[in-house]
Amino acid sequence: MTAAEVDTRVRCGWVPTDSAPNSVLYREYHDTEWGVPLRGERALFERVSLEAFQSGLSWLTILRKRDGFRRAFAGFDPEQVARFTDADIARLMDDVEIVRNRAKIEATINNARVIGDLDVDFSDLLWSFAPARRPRPEVMADVPAVTAESTAMAKELKRRGFRFVGPTTAYALMQATGMVDDHIATCWVPGAG
Repeated sequence: MTAAEVDTRVRCGWVPTDSAPNSVLYREYHDTEWGVPLRGERALFERVSLEAFQSGLSWLTILRKRDGFRRAFAGFDPEQVARFTDADIARLMDDVEIVRNRAKIEATINNARVIGDLDVDFSDLLWSFAPARRPRPEVMADVPAVTAESTAMAKELKRRGFRFVGPTTAYALMQATGMVDDHIATCWVPGAG
């Protein structure tokens, strides 16, 4: 299939259709990652962290800096990030390849420490809030920003000590990791099941 043929497929409304490099990056993310069920401590820690960094910013900003985030945060290995010190915070505040927001950096380190202290599997904890499968939304206007499940997830994560994981961030995480399938009904991407 040629790039031109790929571009003619119906996608969710937030996906750009032009051939600009940023648009291609967004399309690749939509077509190969967004909404695909994701499990595993490290993978989900990365997504929780990136969703927190995205708060108030464009997701494209995060996608463009993703490799920098992975390098800066030790591949999102929670055990390594949990050992970060004030010197690491200073290093990260000087790192132009990531979003340099002290509160978000400190929250990421805090969240890694909380993961290490959990009495349950992190992946199982997050997925315990996944709602029953429902039909895909017909149009983007049918996609919620917050649900009862994302509110409950955020409340439980906050109770356990996580930071920067409010109900909207929790719902974005649910969408990105396939806990919900919010591709529109006519989107070409296959359903997650």
